[in-house]
Amino acid sequence: MGVQATVVFADLSDSTAFFETLGNEKATATITRLTQWIGAICEAHRGRVVKMLGDGVLAVFERPVDAADAVIQMQRGHRIRLEQWPQPLRMEIKAGVASGDVVEVDGDCYGDAVNVAARLSDLAGGSEIWATQSVVDGVDDGHGLRFRSLGSVTLRGKVEPLTLFKVEWEEDIASDFLTQQAVLARPAAGDATVLSRIQLQHLDLSLSFHARELPVHLGRNEHAEIVVNDPRVSRLHARIEVRSGGFVLVDLSSFGTWVRFSGSDSDIALRRDECQLHGSGEIALGVPHGDVSAPTVAFTINGSTQR
Repeated sequence: MGVQATVVFADLSDSTAFFETLGNEKATATITRLTQWIGAICEAHRGRVVKMLGDGVLAVFERPVDAADAVIQMQRGHRIRLEQWPQPLRMEIKAGVASGDVVEVDGDCYGDAVNVAARLSDLAGGSEIWATQSVVDGVDDGHGLRFRSLGSVTLRGKVEPLTLFKVEWEEDIASDFLTQQAVLARPAAGDATVLSRIQLQHLDLSLSFHARELPVHLGRNEHAEIVVNDPRVSRLHARIEVRSGGFVLVDLSSFGTWVRFSGSDSDIALRRDECQLHGSGEIALGVPHGDVSAPTVAFTINGSTQR
């Protein structure tokens, strides 16, 4: 028998690079202290830690507002810590929050809310908190929490799109920014007729996607459509989607994404930002094109090089 609960999945970004820099022993000790601290924050806000998952923490809360308060305090406390760390060692926290029916079996938790929270943590950029509409609906307006709509997003494995929100935890964000809609919605069927295809090539892999098949993801995660195995690449580093008749690249990473269009010598730098793709060019993941070792994905739009 399930119960209504709010699930938090908090994860440390790019821990692989952290291990490579510090070595296994020191990195393991540091990450263990961080996940224990994350767990303590959850418990201080009336949450229950279900389990530690390497560099992640799964916790459940009775009230959405307690879960939101916990992840906000988590991000603010970790931001202070990061200011004292050397740049190569900075692991950011990413969190997903979802409310719904949760089933507990032998101390573990199962259910759609658990799966969605984990997926949102994967999709969120470093230092971001993504939440479902059900979480926002469960927070009283008078509590003072701020949410920015991300529009409707279709998660892998779900038929219907979910309305998602970004929890704004930084205290110096201007209020007018919070009213802007960062529309990440899947395109209407009519948009797909405007464009043809986008071809993506990385090393010896070359794949072509029709506009109706988007969004597609680039990253180190095995579930990404374009897998780029490089420690500088985030697990889900970037997303390409269709919006208003155009292909849009959205950076989801910790270290950034760079776009260089064919015929240009300059890069467009994206840090959890986005730009519209046109013609052809290259996308550099984790480091700019100026680094000869940069992992890149070439793109061509509208099938101008279709085979």
